[in-house]
Formats: sequence, structure tokens, C-alpha cells
Amino acid sequence: MIKELIYLYCVSQKGPNLKGLDGGNIYYVHHHGIYAVVSKVSEDEFSEENLKKNLSDIEWIKAKVKIHENVIERIIPYSSVIPFKFGTIFNTEDNLKGMLEEYIERFNDNLMYLDSKEEWGVKIYCDIDRLKERIIKEDGDILKIKEEINLSSPGKGYFLKKKRDELIREGVNKRINEYSQVSFEILKELSSDEQINKLLPKEVTERKEEMVLNSAFLVEKERVLEFVQAVDGLNTRYNNNGLNLDYTGPWPPYNFVGELMS
Repeated sequence: MIKELIYLYCVSQKGPNLKGLDGGNIYYVHHHGIYAVVSKVSEDEFSEENLKKNLSDIEWIKAKVKIHENVIERIIPYSSVIPFKFGTIFNTEDNLKGMLEEYIERFNDNLMYLDSKEEWGVKIYCDIDRLKERIIKEDGDILKIKEEINLSSPGKGYFLKKKRDELIREGVNKRINEYSQVSFEILKELSSDEQINKLLPKEVTERKEEMVLNSAFLVEKERVLEFVQAVDGLNTRYNNNGLNLDYTGPWPPYNFVGELMS
């Protein structure tokens, strides 16, 4: 007989409405005032050994992760949620309740902190060539060297070009750092918490521009419109310099619940 395991999606503040969700028998376990949203899954798929095998199947992962995300996204508009990572499994409901018991104070603190807040992601991308063009047109030192190159011998011109290229690189880095920092600080003032994450390569983003900032913000629901307007304002401010701010959300607050859950 195939054993059933308990798959944990999230812990919520309120008893969620789970009707109509895909993914099988999704229900919640109520324990000490909090709700663990779970489903029963087959050991054939989710035992430790079988899960490792299935993680190499891209189509299987896509289907299961979609269910995982859909369940959590159904709940977050109505309740504070502590999301758990994909593939969080317990052998029995008693094991699950034991974990809830052990971390009950931490869960309650997190749920209280997350109440009436949403996670929003902001990624900044830079069209490096466009920013270079802007710098070449505006930077006084670079314009001066350009004039010197036109009046110099080939030998001296070679070294001046190298100096010009170095100034352009420095200018690009300086402006990216400045614009990213200014943007982050403005959005930080509109948020309850913030985090800077690792930059993602073009192979992941599938964009021609370079990612120069990958950040997450925890925003009071009543300030979300103000937050989004601030991002739009920064886009207008920096677009001619080759920068684009891309915001997404609301997301389950993975960045703000600690290592145990994420």
C-alpha cells in the first residue's frame, strides 16, 4: 500500500477558503490558533528519494510548483501568510503539529509582523550602451579628451583613447551605483522592510539589459499605490540614462520570514 505524506504549503493567520484549488485534497490543520495549509501526497512522488529523482524532470517541477504557488497566492489577499519552500514534507499530521508546537511563538510573531503588508520585488536593468552614450555626451573630462585625440599624433591618440575608455567605464559604474542607491533609498522610505538579493544573469532574466539591482520590499497595503507611483517616477527620472525599474507583486513574503520557512 502506497503511503501518504503531508505536504505543507504555508501557515496562515486565518482559516482560508480552499474551494476550487487544483492539486488534490488541500485542507488545513488548525493548531494553537494558526492554520497549516496542507495536502496529502503520494510517497511515490514525494518521499525523500523519489523527490530527488523528480526534481530532474522539468515538466513535473513546473506542474507541481504551479500548484504550490496557486495555493499560497489564493490565501495571501485575505490573511498573513508564512510561505514554505516547495517540497516541505511531513510523514504524519502529528509530525506537522510537533513542528507547529515547537515554533508557535516564532510563527505568531511573523504573522503579526506581516499583517496588512505585501512583498513587492523591484529589479533595475541597465542598457549599458545607452548609458555610455549619455556619459560620452555629458561628461566634461571625456569631451575634453575627445578633442585632444582629434589633435594628437596616432601614438598619443592611442593612449588618450585608453584613458577615455577607462573614464567611460568609471562613469558607467558610478552612475549605476548612484541611480540604484538613490532608487533603493527612496523605496526603502516607503517600506517596512527591505532586502537586496543576488543579481541574476541574462540567461535567467532573458533580457538584453544587465540587471544592476535585485531587491524586495515589504510594503504596508495602504502604501502600495504610493510605492508603485514612486517606482514609476524613478522610471521617468532615469529612463533617458538607460535604466528601467521593473516591479512585480504582491508575492508571498519569502524574503521576510527567515530561513526556517524559506
